[in-house]
Amino acid sequence: MSESGKKQNKPGPLDGVKVVEYGVFHAGPGGGAILGDLGAEVIKIEAGIGDPERYWTHVAGIDMSAPNGESLMHEVSNRNKKGIYLDISKEKGREILHQLIKDADVFLTNLRKSTKKKIGIDYQTVSKVNPKIIHANVSGYGPEGPMSDLGAFDPLGQARSGMMFVTGNPEPTLLHLGVLDQTTAIAASHAIITALLVKERKGIGQEVHVSLYSTALWMQHPNLMLSNAISVNPCVTSSRTEHSPLRNAFCCKDGKWILGTHHPEEKYWTLFCNATGQKQILNDPTFTDKHRKPLNFPELIEVFDKVFATKTRDEWMEIFQKNKLMFSSVQQIHEVENDEQAIVNNYVEPFDYPGIGKINVPGYPIQFSECSAGIKHNAPSIGEHTDQILIDLGYSGEDIKKLRREEIIK
Repeated sequence: MSESGKKQNKPGPLDGVKVVEYGVFHAGPGGGAILGDLGAEVIKIEAGIGDPERYWTHVAGIDMSAPNGESLMHEVSNRNKKGIYLDISKEKGREILHQLIKDADVFLTNLRKSTKKKIGIDYQTVSKVNPKIIHANVSGYGPEGPMSDLGAFDPLGQARSGMMFVTGNPEPTLLHLGVLDQTTAIAASHAIITALLVKERKGIGQEVHVSLYSTALWMQHPNLMLSNAISVNPCVTSSRTEHSPLRNAFCCKDGKWILGTHHPEEKYWTLFCNATGQKQILNDPTFTDKHRKPLNFPELIEVFDKVFATKTRDEWMEIFQKNKLMFSSVQQIHEVENDEQAIVNNYVEPFDYPGIGKINVPGYPIQFSECSAGIKHNAPSIGEHTDQILIDLGYSGEDIKKLRREEIIK
């Protein structure tokens, strides 16, 4: 049986878990998509024009439109979900919402604190319907403080947290695209799965809260630790000549780059010099000390720049892999799609999107011996599964027609 066949026959780790989501854009809904990767049933509620991310088709000069005119980012955020159109501002809409929540394990939202309370999806209201619900919130800046009710997007979390200076550039530099949004989605799924374990062990539901700001700080744990403990700024740009050849990048004959990182240096310096044909450096006290560590980095980098220019990136990679040295090709994002190392581990996998065709997309990054995880189906159109969801709740065909006439559903 093929690997894909084996995968399809295995259960998802979260099979049987039901998630109800009322969220927009990526940081919150992206967490729901991850739970869907793991096998959870995720029901996305939309009203009005639907999730505005559907129409976010241009950013930084990039046209992100799918063939249906909606944004490809909507696919990223809402894969694996069922879609229901439901107007919860009306009493019958709220009744349906409460029925969905009653047997759900998780309610996920990233709306503002005041909005959640106004439309009745805050923890206090939802927990009355289902006391054991896990009420997962994603915000910009956290549940408390003067910024707790402000909306936010990925760049604002990067700005507040210091991330925009992490490259060492003196001007703020935005990391594209959706890096913090995606990490916050991962943190949200982490929080939800942890709360699910608590629910299983202790039989209790609870509210959990993740923010762009908290996630950005968590990502920078080493930087923040160093800054606070020894009063240094670790987010600095350093010249290649400040690093040894064992922790450096080199441009190869074909104009492509390769990068190595080796610690401790005395363990690898001899092997590196031999592999690159520079044995004489080992006996030169100008470049190698008595502990077999490199010296005089600026001069060494000048030497090895010429050495690396004699072979292509792939030729050097073959040499370093043979010698068990820790080098990697420095790849452009488009190169990853056809990277053998990514393909063989299912880190990228083909998925057939309606109207787009089969493309390689990120697979689930964790492998389970007894379970399967990954994309099951593409994002729903607005209200695509409304009728089936209502039928599953016990509504008749006539009930559904009436709800549609009253514009509770569409």
